[in-house]
Amino acid sequence: MKKILSTLAVGSLLGIGFSAAHADPPVSPFYAAVMKLAPEGKLGQVIKQEKIETSIKGAQAWRIAYISSDISGRKTISTGLVVAPVGQAPAGGRPVMTWAHGTTGSAQNCGPSQVLDPAVPLNEYFLVGGNSWTDYGVPAAEEFIKEGYVLVATDYQGLGSGGRHQYSVAATNGMDTLNAARAVISMKETGANKKTLVYGWSQGGGATIALAGMPDYIKQTGTVADNLEIVGFVALAPQDISILAPAGKLDQAAADKYLQTSQKMFLDNIFNFTHATMYYWGTQAAFPNLKLSDIFTDEGVKVANEIYSNKCMHPASDTFNFNYASTYASLLKTAPTNTLAWAQAMQKGGVPVVKPIAPVQIYFGTKDTAVPPMMHKLYQEQACKLGGNVGRMQLPGEQSHFTTPGSSKPFYIAWVKDRIAGKPLANACPQN
Repeated sequence: MKKILSTLAVGSLLGIGFSAAHADPPVSPFYAAVMKLAPEGKLGQVIKQEKIETSIKGAQAWRIAYISSDISGRKTISTGLVVAPVGQAPAGGRPVMTWAHGTTGSAQNCGPSQVLDPAVPLNEYFLVGGNSWTDYGVPAAEEFIKEGYVLVATDYQGLGSGGRHQYSVAATNGMDTLNAARAVISMKETGANKKTLVYGWSQGGGATIALAGMPDYIKQTGTVADNLEIVGFVALAPQDISILAPAGKLDQAAADKYLQTSQKMFLDNIFNFTHATMYYWGTQAAFPNLKLSDIFTDEGVKVANEIYSNKCMHPASDTFNFNYASTYASLLKTAPTNTLAWAQAMQKGGVPVVKPIAPVQIYFGTKDTAVPPMMHKLYQEQACKLGGNVGRMQLPGEQSHFTTPGSSKPFYIAWVKDRIAGKPLANACPQN
């Protein structure tokens, strides 16, 4: 399809010159200071914190920056939000809920903890009651604080902490989610103990189920909080692009098919196109042997770098729509190169095909067009065959991707309370 705009015209419309360096968007002083720090210290080590206000009754809150790492073994810095009950902790301490958020974008100012009043229950951009340009807050925050739990919500690396965000590289996002739990346990102000439950939505749902399959990373010692007792994982409409990978060793033909299949799933509209191309951008950041020019045209590389370095999810999608309308696919090569390396990276950075270390519960809606339910159905089938305990509940009514967090809350709150209390759980895998 013929492009409607030349590279020069696009640059003019965006107000950019396509320079090699991409300036980060402005951030508040807390994050500007964090971006100057080196990622040195133990995993989970809090290197900066700032107390903030919260409207949640009986709670106190902080912004934090802490040490994490990525799928390539590099130390990183992540920022995040901590919400804890006020007052003296009970004997034995308080359980930890570590939250992995859904897609907010890839620029430095896209971290949910950066909004004006972040320590609130989940506030969704798309819903009628949404009051911001992005999703932020922590689901069931009020209920969990009332139960006496400590909440921590990672921003993920690259969303206010410097470096390129590895968007939807589930393994890296899972590491950030785990190290956030380690961080909050190390903070004496929270009274947290090591009993931990992981929950996440969409991108964060992928991080959640990825972490469930990372026992070696979880068990490593020398962190600020070794030997976490992870009692369960709750995944709301989890994405898992790696589930589409063929079984066994990838060859060139299988890699080509894998890339083509995953691409077709997300090129049907400009909103999904933004998710897919941001994922390529984040995957290349995680694996230096890849090049954006393997996937994107020359124009596509320049435009993707400018947009994803400077804009969050919804403005990015709007920008593609304004400048490219129905021709957005012209930014991708019709015949991508280096596909074997890309497929291997997508597989490595995705959800591991191993038995989950603790029970997993998935919630989804039948009208989800952002994360096809087939993804987590296949995940459940694989994990159950390996001996895992993975439940999967279709929510009542016609729930979309964006109504899933709210409609699932009554169900996962009860499930979480039972796991924290140590109640027995029957195997939820389908019985053949």
